[in-house]
Amino acid sequence: MSHPETYRVEINGIARDLRLFEVAPNVRIAIVNILGDTEFVQAISTALIQKLDRTSFDVIVTAEAKSIPLAYQMSVDMKKPYVVLRKVYRSYMGEAIKAETNSITTGSSQTLYLDEKDLTLVNRKRILLLDDVISTGSTLMGMQTIIEKAGGIVVKIAAIFTEGDPQKWTHVVALGNLPVWVD
Repeated sequence: MSHPETYRVEINGIARDLRLFEVAPNVRIAIVNILGDTEFVQAISTALIQKLDRTSFDVIVTAEAKSIPLAYQMSVDMKKPYVVLRKVYRSYMGEAIKAETNSITTGSSQTLYLDEKDLTLVNRKRILLLDDVISTGSTLMGMQTIIEKAGGIVVKIAAIFTEGDPQKWTHVVALGNLPVWVD
């Protein structure tokens, strides 16, 4: 049995080998999946909070699903509320605000929804947008659209990693930049 190719990252002394995944013919990316990895999530939270020093915001907003543990941990560590933009509408969400995005990992378009119950947490608030990896920026644009429609103000964008050309993401507070492998 062959071992999959990986890319090693280290945050606050905690190392992980990220599996490489083909997203298009001859194009691979490193998959960041922090779900269930409490030790790594805590290390990431500590490191991002340090990099966000002096950033003033009211609410953390993230998209479902892989960055939810980080949003939760940062919420606890910073004593700030967090909101999750959902990927599937449910009738109990009421008059949700929505925006379309395209995901590099799923290879298809998806819709993000702000639950009506969370509108008061976002309206007229300073927002920190949080994602696991910012690659094409599509999810980020969808999140920004929802915050604007909801009357919030995005004051900072943060991610565990950006991906691809690091010059494209100079406005993002990130712990590193992941390469894209093209064979």
